[in-house]
Amino acid sequence: MMGFLLYFALIVLIPLWAQFRVKSTYAKYSRVPSSTYRTGAEVAREILNANGLYHVNVEQGHGYLSDHYDPRSKTVRLSPENYHGHSIAAAAVAAHEVGHAIQDAEGYAFLRFRHALVPVANLGSNVSWILIMIGIFAQLSGMLLLGIIFMAAAVLFQVITLPVEFNASNRAMNQVVSLGLVANKEEGEARKVLNAAALTYVAAAAVAVLELLRLVLIYTGMTRSED
Repeated sequence: MMGFLLYFALIVLIPLWAQFRVKSTYAKYSRVPSSTYRTGAEVAREILNANGLYHVNVEQGHGYLSDHYDPRSKTVRLSPENYHGHSIAAAAVAAHEVGHAIQDAEGYAFLRFRHALVPVANLGSNVSWILIMIGIFAQLSGMLLLGIIFMAAAVLFQVITLPVEFNASNRAMNQVVSLGLVANKEEGEARKVLNAAALTYVAAAAVAVLELLRLVLIYTGMTRSED
């Protein structure tokens, strides 16, 4: 019982801690203007142009920290506070999303692999728990195993996301420094914003892997009892 409570605490607390870190770090540096005083939209546009990506659009999105790159429409969408903001946080986040656009243009292998996994991961997320719950409550090990396989596809998507995000952040830092979009003394602050954001992906992947391992142990115990 104690082990279950500890496990439950971990899968709840890890994401909460990661969310707290990213929000607190972002809030701190969103109040610190960059020395170049460019908006996030201007930072994104300048990096895109410097890399010959004139066809990629920069648009204002909706919602708090809703920043993303849409590979279908070739558009970088920045949340209102980052699109209009002049802060170090806005510059870092904008550069990170442009990092994904550069990955897309270069055919970055992990990004292509992640895109290929999207339909499988979506199916796994929607179907896995139905099969898993039927397998556990009906004591059908085959059904549970099928659910675990579907879930593994979703977990693989989470894991593959890590190198994609870290690579985008590295590209972002290289771009903002080489183009002079942040001063050298601000590089560490911009990196703190990106590192905090990366924690959310690390936390999500860690929780997904832990849950998958727990289900594998349940399956192993079920098959042993059937022997």
